[in-house]
Amino acid sequence: MEKRPKKSNGSFFKRFLTGLLGGLIGGALVFSAYYFLAGGSLALSNNGSSTALKNNSGTTKTADVTANVTTDVTSAVQKVDGAVVSVINLQKQKSSSGSDDLFGGLFGGSESSSSEKSNNDLTAASEGSGVIYKKDGNTAYIVTNNHVVDGSDGLEVLLEDGTRVKGELVGSDSYSDLAVIKISSANVKAVAEFGNSDKIKVGEPAIAIGSPLGSEYANSVTEGIVSSVNRRIESTNESGETVSLNAIQTDAAINPGNSGGPLLNIAGQVIGINSIKLTQTTGSSSGVSVEGMGFAIPSNDVVNIINQLETNGKVSRPALGIYMLNLSDVSSEQRSSVLGVPDDLTNGVVVSEVQSGTPAETAGLKQGDVITKLGDDSTDTTSDLTSALYKHKVGDTVEVTFYRGKDKKTVSLKLSLDASSLKQSKTKQDQTSTSE
Repeated sequence: MEKRPKKSNGSFFKRFLTGLLGGLIGGALVFSAYYFLAGGSLALSNNGSSTALKNNSGTTKTADVTANVTTDVTSAVQKVDGAVVSVINLQKQKSSSGSDDLFGGLFGGSESSSSEKSNNDLTAASEGSGVIYKKDGNTAYIVTNNHVVDGSDGLEVLLEDGTRVKGELVGSDSYSDLAVIKISSANVKAVAEFGNSDKIKVGEPAIAIGSPLGSEYANSVTEGIVSSVNRRIESTNESGETVSLNAIQTDAAINPGNSGGPLLNIAGQVIGINSIKLTQTTGSSSGVSVEGMGFAIPSNDVVNIINQLETNGKVSRPALGIYMLNLSDVSSEQRSSVLGVPDDLTNGVVVSEVQSGTPAETAGLKQGDVITKLGDDSTDTTSDLTSALYKHKVGDTVEVTFYRGKDKKTVSLKLSLDASSLKQSKTKQDQTSTSE
């Protein structure tokens, strides 16, 4: 009888593995074919990241946004957005005396008082921004810029939800370029909070909200940083009044119409009221165009002013009763021969005239004195002296340091005079002399 040879275990496992491998390959091919025919996708790895290749068919559709869009900026805006308003300056329409001269009044043509419309119709002359900062019973209060409401015969306020309400001017201050308006609080749903502008840091985020180019673009948001603090900005408004700001500089986009709107920190607090944008350098006929240089009135200054406007309708500021000019504008020969001050004194404020019956006269200041310090503040220029003076209130007593010739003197001066009651003689002023 012939014996069959025994099959080895190795041969058995070899056949088993071959069959198993063939089954897996076959299954994978079938699954792949089905997956692609069904419109599926295959994830391909590329440096650890996955990219989905899709075989799309039919109508193209948008996908739901799954990114988290809640940021510190969106949270800050949401806190204040409902309190930001557009302020519309309404003025009476006037027509020129000649009915056919359509553009006469606009381009300097003569106007007749009898041509003014008798029905007192008001039209929008300009638009700006504002922010609701207080709700007191049936009244809400809005802070904006003085130049937004200047010359108005009426005011209209456009709320964030599109509601239009009548505004009433509570008070304004040209020097700080601030004004307060009150409206009915019936439709007011949000009130902004002021932050401490003394605590802000250069480089921190800054967010501006307002109505650039008017209410058509109401509640536009721009973002930047605090570029600088304590920028001294002085200008003259359309009425010829001095505007002086100790401003916050920011590169957040600010355009005409943003005036009066809030500048926010990342916590959604108002740290400034937007006021001025620098667009071109001065000092030459071909000024350089400027971008990203906007300025806001610091919130601490704003709060001080609006509290006075609410209470009195104006800001009470003291006056010295002098006409003055910069010592730096006086030639070295005149400093020596006329004023007789020390040769190394190059900065200060020259008293060009003392008005009678004023604190300056009472304290003994005379023409030709050079003021170098008011209180604790140095007064290198007339703007420095004005800024230092306006830190005080009517009734305060302040030390004035000055040179009379080569003698340095100090006197105590009581600020007993309100600047608004000081009658300034314009005929005595020239282009280099200002009064205070």
